[in-house]
Amino acid sequence: MADYPATLKYTKEHEWVDDASPATVGITPYAAEALGDVVFVELPEVGATIEHGTVVGEIESTKSVSELYAPVSGTVTEVNQAVVDDPELVSSAPFEAGWLFKVDVSEAGELLTAEEYAAHAGV
Repeated sequence: MADYPATLKYTKEHEWVDDASPATVGITPYAAEALGDVVFVELPEVGATIEHGTVVGEIESTKSVSELYAPVSGTVTEVNQAVVDDPELVSSAPFEAGWLFKVDVSEAGELLTAEEYAAHAGV
């Protein structure tokens, strides 16, 4: 539970989002561990309008390909080029250097607290 900051909100699909403006989005350590060695990340384009609950990208690992879901609706303002260049950051630092994109939020989706996410993920 200590690995999941209470200052963030989470989705049942294992993404996290902060409440900054613009909001930063990433995947949880649980998802990163399940994926294993991440080898490719496809992110939404800057300027794209995204809708919470919809697929906005992919994360490929040596084990599988996983869809990336938007935890919020809004306009993408930035993507983390460091993650595109070095996808392993998603696994090694999911809450820090491994963030994925930022979005100017127009509407939040169904988000969980850290405690609710931990119960959902069994962590």
